[in-house]
Amino acid sequence: MTQAERSDGAVAAAPSAFPQLFQPLKIRGVVLKNRIMSTGHDTTLPTDGLVNEALLAYHAARAKGGVGLIVSQVAGVHETARYTSHMLMATEDDCIDGYRRLAELCHAEGCMLFSQLFHPGREIMEGGDGLLTVAYAPSVSPNERFRVMPRALDKRMIDEIVAGYASAAGRMHAAGVDGAEFVASHGYLPAQFFNPRVNRREDDYGGSLENRLRFTEEALAAMRAATSEDFVIGMRISAGERDEEGLANDEALEICRRLEPLLDYVSITTGTSASLGGAVHIVPPMAYRAAYLAGDAARFRKALGIPVFVTGRINQPQEAEAVVANGSADVRGMTRAMICDPEMPGKAMKGRMDDIRACIACNQACIGHFHRGVPISCIQHPETGRELKFGTLEPAAKPKSVMVVGGGPAGLKAASVAAARGHKVTLYEAASQLGGQAQLAQLLPRRSEFGGIVTNLSREVELANVRVQRGVRVDRALVEAERPDAVILATGAKPYRPELPLDDSVQVVDAWQVLRKEVKTGSRVVVVDWRCDWIGPGIAERLVADGCSVDLAVNGTHPGELLPLYVRDNIAAELHRIGVRVTPYARLYGCDGGTVYMQHTTSDQPILFEDVDTLVLCLGHAPVDDLSNILHDLVPEVHVIGDSLAPRTAEEAVYEGLKVAATL
Repeated sequence: MTQAERSDGAVAAAPSAFPQLFQPLKIRGVVLKNRIMSTGHDTTLPTDGLVNEALLAYHAARAKGGVGLIVSQVAGVHETARYTSHMLMATEDDCIDGYRRLAELCHAEGCMLFSQLFHPGREIMEGGDGLLTVAYAPSVSPNERFRVMPRALDKRMIDEIVAGYASAAGRMHAAGVDGAEFVASHGYLPAQFFNPRVNRREDDYGGSLENRLRFTEEALAAMRAATSEDFVIGMRISAGERDEEGLANDEALEICRRLEPLLDYVSITTGTSASLGGAVHIVPPMAYRAAYLAGDAARFRKALGIPVFVTGRINQPQEAEAVVANGSADVRGMTRAMICDPEMPGKAMKGRMDDIRACIACNQACIGHFHRGVPISCIQHPETGRELKFGTLEPAAKPKSVMVVGGGPAGLKAASVAAARGHKVTLYEAASQLGGQAQLAQLLPRRSEFGGIVTNLSREVELANVRVQRGVRVDRALVEAERPDAVILATGAKPYRPELPLDDSVQVVDAWQVLRKEVKTGSRVVVVDWRCDWIGPGIAERLVADGCSVDLAVNGTHPGELLPLYVRDNIAAELHRIGVRVTPYARLYGCDGGTVYMQHTTSDQPILFEDVDTLVLCLGHAPVDDLSNILHDLVPEVHVIGDSLAPRTAEEAVYEGLKVAATL
């Protein structure tokens, strides 16, 4: 038990399936009803730096879903804290009303609300109007990831920022928010003061550890003075920044020991925004094992007398239960789990484990959307971030007979939503298994969790009572016999093969054939990657594991160019580790005499790969749509969605399934 638990006295009995996860926890003047937390994360939903209707609806869905604590995304404490154009700001009193509304809707569901208070220091992603902004840090220490050369803070601005933390905390307190989280993680400004390799000051804020802690101590004391004794103040910190120049685990632990008297809890994460390798850990992709920071958290929990929170790929209740049961942490961040399924806590509490839509850590529509400057969502649950439009779907005014053709992600989503709205839905899949291309995607190295999208969407179909017909190929005769009111075509795509000058000296195959083990490639393989997504690199990894010597020729600037940054950078690390030779700017031309010919896409100069056994084509897909033109005179409504409309990704497929089914 933590000290906070001991001070709480008797608590209500928790559900037997997860006795630790649903145990209340008292922290200062706040009681969390369970140990599940939505950690602070950017949503790109706010406008004008303020809480708006979209952000309220987003958090309301998670509060109603049963989470015990929501930590809202970073709020800037000073004008120099604007590290994106779409962040929240807490520098003026006009922020109070929005936070008050957010606190009220959380409290109505028994959920507590903390707000992150934030200054990025040199970690500035973008400026206003396309211009580079001035970044401030303890010293003139360059940022590797964003290529920012900061200006050193003077004492006057340090005092301003400390006062900014205090006034921001005061505004949160006035709004009825339950606590504030001081963000010292991921190499942001407080961590820059902590780090002797970044902070090279020679005044009272640099040099000794005592001096390097001074900025944070002043800020935390000012926050307490501006709030009350019941107001919770915690700190988020990286338990090691996983970068050569970053804070080490031992350094972070000693910092927490020194600051413990000023804190009510410590929230453990890892990594740093300052480097590409360290930043991967901000939102770790599926290549990382579940709950991989539990060991780090346990070390901090053993050394500290205040509650310890932890995050890091905890996406299932049983994983979260294990983290607290083995003494690793008191509260578990399950942010992406609730982006994917806002009702996850309530389902777990009721024992509805099969109904939980588990996150697969693809990063595509959550952090991937943030990096593209668009609102957060989820490829499996596109209602996320669109709660104002799709949060509550009305029952169909007139139930229809609906035929869905194709059991991939698009068809599965369309069928489940249409049936949930009251339509009579039959789903036809030509293959013996549901899932479409997702069944192949999960065969790639370190991508096995992607198959979870099939499990999750299939369960939604089952719960909606959709009639499923496997091994049935739909043709005009079947449609004539069924006489549906509407047909949704989600028949997918097939590998695209362009007309190229080829001979028999090089075996030419596609990625699907490799994954299905339909071919033997030989020892010398060239993988040509037009799409610049995860397929080409995944095939390269797979073939290296099979003992092949592999060149990856990318028709772009780098492998994974279209992928979310942290997925891309993790892939780049693995390709380098296993020795895949990467050639960028490469357009396939043809092959003969054992040589694969390519063309540099900017110089037009030839690129040759000699003595090649097999050329693997990862050139995208062509739509499969043999039915739409022959059904329009037969069925009142015909909708084409997903890859059969135009080959893209699972995200577009699932979203189009939702969008079409919501309007039937």
